[in-house]
Amino acid sequence: MTTLILIRHGHTDWADKKLAGWLPDVHLNDLGQKQAQDLVERLKPIELAAIYSSPLERTLETAQPVARARGLKINKVPNLGEVRYGDWQGQSLKVLAQKKEWKTVQATPSTFAFPNGESFREMQSRAVAAVEKIIAAHEKDTVVLFSHGDVIKVIVAYYSGIALDNFQRIAISPASISVIAIGPFGARIGRLNDTGPFQPLPDHQQPAKRKAT
Repeated sequence: MTTLILIRHGHTDWADKKLAGWLPDVHLNDLGQKQAQDLVERLKPIELAAIYSSPLERTLETAQPVARARGLKINKVPNLGEVRYGDWQGQSLKVLAQKKEWKTVQATPSTFAFPNGESFREMQSRAVAAVEKIIAAHEKDTVVLFSHGDVIKVIVAYYSGIALDNFQRIAISPASISVIAIGPFGARIGRLNDTGPFQPLPDHQQPAKRKAT
């Protein structure tokens, strides 16, 4: 069984204001830096085998305190990176919310592709492919993945059987922890958008083992 700990990057000055996307030089602010440092203590009870991260600065900065504390390197995975927003990248959410396409983004995102960017389906496909590769390399490990809000949402949606059009119903806060335990017979969501003290999953939250018949 693989246990995935999915962590959204810490707070930035862009959060809930603009679509940062893949723009460079979007860094954690003071709150985000504190959140990143707090993760060291929050994850202390958990034995980690590896750390994976989106290659963007804000995710790497969130991962660094944990990596230093554990003596682990950060494995950069481009397919865990933020949505490629295309022409919408860098624009304010207030302005984007006035566009007629905004309703589609919120209500039926599976049908939407960002102009000169990618679609939500494409993003989910490459993110899940990255996760599956990590699972294959860590069949009995607990690993942590640092990524972005929408990316974590679609990963959680995929493994919990939620339709892509409903992924916006999932909340993923800055520096929140979500946990998916994946075994031979499926996945189980053990934590979602957890921002408090953290403990290993109890046995009853692990994927059930089927008995031979």
